[in-house]
Amino acid sequence: MLERDEELYGVQVEEVEELPVLPLRDTVVFPHMVAPLMVGRDRSVRALESAVRNESDLVVVTQRHAEVADPGRGDLYEVGTVVSVARTLRMPDGTTSVLAQGQGRVRIVDVLDDGPFLRARVVRITESRASGLPVEALMRAVLTLFERCVHLSDNMPEDAYVAAMNIDDPGWLADMIASILTTELGQRQDLLETLDPVARLQKISMLLAKELDVLELEDRIQSRVQEEVDRSQREYFLREQMRAIQRELGENDPFEQEMDDLQERLLEAEMPPEARERVERELARLRTMPPGSPESGIIRTYVEWLLDLPWARATEDDMDVTHVADVLDRNHYGLEKVKERIVEHIAVRKLAGETMRTPILCFVGPPGTGKTSIGRSIAEALGRNFVRVSLGGVRDEAEIRGHRRTYIGALPGRIIQTMRRAGSVNPVFMLDEIDKLGYDFRGDPSAALLEVLDPEQNNSFSDHYLEVAYDLSKVMFITTANWLDPVPDALRDRMEVIEFPGYTEDEKVAIARQFLIPKELREHGLARVAFSDGALRQMIREYTYEAGVRNLDRQIANVFRKIARRVAEGKAAPTRISARSLSAYLGVPKFTYGLKEEEDQVGVATGLAVTEVGGDVMTVEVTAMEGKGSLLLTGQLGDVMQESAQAALSYARANAAAFGLEDVDFDKLDLHVHVPEGAVPKDGPSAGITIATAILSALTGRPVRREVGLTGEITLRGRVLAIGGLKEKILAAHRAGLETIVIPRKNERELVEVPRRIRQKIRFVSADSMDDVVTVALAGEQDRQRTRRTGRHRRSASVP
Repeated sequence: MLERDEELYGVQVEEVEELPVLPLRDTVVFPHMVAPLMVGRDRSVRALESAVRNESDLVVVTQRHAEVADPGRGDLYEVGTVVSVARTLRMPDGTTSVLAQGQGRVRIVDVLDDGPFLRARVVRITESRASGLPVEALMRAVLTLFERCVHLSDNMPEDAYVAAMNIDDPGWLADMIASILTTELGQRQDLLETLDPVARLQKISMLLAKELDVLELEDRIQSRVQEEVDRSQREYFLREQMRAIQRELGENDPFEQEMDDLQERLLEAEMPPEARERVERELARLRTMPPGSPESGIIRTYVEWLLDLPWARATEDDMDVTHVADVLDRNHYGLEKVKERIVEHIAVRKLAGETMRTPILCFVGPPGTGKTSIGRSIAEALGRNFVRVSLGGVRDEAEIRGHRRTYIGALPGRIIQTMRRAGSVNPVFMLDEIDKLGYDFRGDPSAALLEVLDPEQNNSFSDHYLEVAYDLSKVMFITTANWLDPVPDALRDRMEVIEFPGYTEDEKVAIARQFLIPKELREHGLARVAFSDGALRQMIREYTYEAGVRNLDRQIANVFRKIARRVAEGKAAPTRISARSLSAYLGVPKFTYGLKEEEDQVGVATGLAVTEVGGDVMTVEVTAMEGKGSLLLTGQLGDVMQESAQAALSYARANAAAFGLEDVDFDKLDLHVHVPEGAVPKDGPSAGITIATAILSALTGRPVRREVGLTGEITLRGRVLAIGGLKEKILAAHRAGLETIVIPRKNERELVEVPRRIRQKIRFVSADSMDDVVTVALAGEQDRQRTRRTGRHRRSASVP
């Protein structure tokens, strides 16, 4: 290799010598150049000290990978630079500052790593001087490019070009310019390894040309930016002159016109003194600012928000009680309790006037029961504007109270934004899905709503953006929720809760005929299509299973879509849908009407539950088998429900003699309690008597009557405690076809809320203890024998 270099480039190779090595990270030192180096690694410091102590030269060579802490032979490039140490200086951080001057290139023959520092066997390479007209022309071209780069660059010293002019050796000139240019490490090492001075100078020429293109582009961009700044300053100066001229001529510029418009709006706005004072102060600041400044836009937006808010504009309430009742009845079927509460509010408002406190109502019920739509009807009945805000998924307190004006892009919260959209101080304001609020590190939105929904505080609601109090006391707030449990107690205490029960089958048929069918006929462009009562009831029983009517509306729309397609294809369309033809439009039924058991069974009891979509029927199965006295619970039961099962089993064991179970050895008996639909989590204490009845049935062999539904919490002594959601449970039992319902005696007073027609069809049994439950739910001994003779009792779980 050395012979080839000598032959091609005319370099002279000296004898091999051994010198200490200083590995460098991200640095290449060129010959003839003075380079400051920082030495910190222990072996590098020892190599430096050896060179200084022995007054010998030092080899500096670049690492291939800077992250290597202790480099070896394979981590170093083959070509480096031999330098003489001019000065060393210890620094406070433990490193050593070195001023080294490059002497010439060296090629590393071998690296010796057996001492306290790296040593290398190297050969020095001496370049022969190139001359001739081509070399002189190339040097002049490089100097011309270098001069232009120095002139355009801020990183190259001015005297660098002067130093380059006084170099007459092409290789030296190339090394000098390479040490000044800002290039990548690989390019710098490539220049160091290029031994031919003419070839090295040609590479420098290409690098200078590329650098010159970048510098000229930067110069053009900077010149363009400076021109824009100069133009803006010139426009500002001219605008000021034009403004002065217009003032002399009695004319107004657009900025002054805008300021006059804001001042006029301020005079017309019926604002409280505090807000008016704030607007006047901000307008005074705005007049002193240049129109194009960023602060001017922020102040203008803030002033417009204050002026756009309805501070005193109000709509007149319609105090005709009969009119309000007619509007509510026309738009909604049923919901008598809600309608009665709104009519009472109008009556009291008519007598008390402005001294009456506006109520905060909370509509709680399953989806699809009309909570949101009745808010619009209330606004229509009262003659007020209606606005709505959905709170589902809101986690940031700033969504309610807004952001402070110190933030870029700050805005008021949703309350103030919606009030501006309402245009009056007394709208019907619906806060939808209040039970879906969340909270995280940005605050708790439900806590921010405490001030909004408190009649004692909302007359001076504080929004972070407005920074002035806003009166919300005239707003009629209505909140909606599917479930009341997630709502914090402090927030629930500020609202009057009105429950929306699920609709009965007759109510769904009436709603479909009065509202859903006419609406879907209009939306599908059909003239007249009628449903028979049988078709509607079959649709409700077999194609929907819900407390509301939302899915019923979808199924009706599904039928009309298929009819609309027939009409569009030119085919004859039916005018009446019967129960027999319903499956042709909706397909196979999705649900089975009447979830009660087809026969009396041992160990199977029917309980009643409440979910987010209303009431539901829940089956509890119990199997007894030989074992070790364990209780197995399956079906995704929650902690409370598991405790109810434990209490039921303890009651059965404690009262074994009363149920004829004296001979049962519970220590050798396993009980498996299962609630079907295991993918659905279940919890709550109201399944206590249901589980106890199923356990007693499995132990005694007495079947549970299939027409009986059970709900109630059980104690260890067999007492039956009150439960919640009784009305929803009764509606679910009615949908399932149950004929008898056992309820806690303490819940008996709630039966007045159940529609009379349903009360007449269901037999209610009030229970104080499990004795009352067993008497009604479990079949007698004759029923047990009959069950065995007919083959219905197929369980091996019975224990005599």
